[in-house]
Order: sequence, then C-alpha cells, then structure tokens
Amino acid sequence: MIKIEIPGTGTFQFKHLVLDVNGTIAKDGQLIDGVAELLRELSAKLDIHMITADTHGNQAAIDRLLGFEAVRIPPHNQLKAKLDYIQRLGADAVCAIGNGANDAEMLQHAALGVAVIGPEGAAVETLLKAQVVVPHIRAALELLLYPKRLAATLRR
Repeated sequence: MIKIEIPGTGTFQFKHLVLDVNGTIAKDGQLIDGVAELLRELSAKLDIHMITADTHGNQAAIDRLLGFEAVRIPPHNQLKAKLDYIQRLGADAVCAIGNGANDAEMLQHAALGVAVIGPEGAAVETLLKAQVVVPHIRAALELLLYPKRLAATLRR
C-alpha cells in the first residue's frame, strides 16, 4: 500500500495500480523503456494490473517481460469494461493511468486518475477527467515512488 497525504485535499491510500497498455506503457505494442524497472519497484507496494484490448497483438510478450498477465477486454465497450474493472477492485484504493478515450471513466472514478500524453498523445476527454496530466509514463509512475511530487501538484 502507498499512503500519500495531500495538504488541503486529504489522504490517498492506494492498494492497486491499474494501467492501460497501448499508448500508456507501450508504444506500437512494445514496452516503453524504463517502465519494467519502475513497475518492479512499485510492485513491492502495490498490486499492479494491466488492462488491454491487445490492439497490437503483442500483449503475451509484454506479459512475459513483466512476469504477470494483463486482463484482456473485448474490442467493444472498452470504456465500461475498464470502469467495471476498477470498481470491482474498489475504486477508492486505485490509482489508474491511461491516455485514450476508453480510459476516461476509469481515470475519473479512481481515487487518482493520471493521464499520460505519450507517443500516441492523449484524448482531450481523458485529460479533462484526470486529476493529474504528465508528459510520459515514467513521470506518472514516479509520482507514486516520489509522493512529494504528487503532493506539490495537488495541494490546495
């Protein structure tokens, strides 16, 4: 678990990290450099979940590289599938990270939603529903490893 106190906002207690795959932690079906190491470090504190429609058909290779299996969702109604997934986990204990329009509701309803403007860009709808927007996935993951960065962004 990661506990982060945000002055003027409250306390986050994360048990789960839910990650979109393509466009967020992977580019064109390949894991982005530096992600595996950061996820290994975070896995000592959080349950890591990947959720994907496997757009590029390379998820099995990413699963092997990271040592755990992503949840596959159907190509239709992905927005609802992702939202349902975090709600089953207990959204109040979830930090969710994504970039696509199908991530918007997941980010809005998680305790903390982080939008990544990665190699694919980010959907405006998703940017508007996230609490934090970052320029790349490493910055998003580092917010959890270095919580004073998150506190500096969200304090009121």
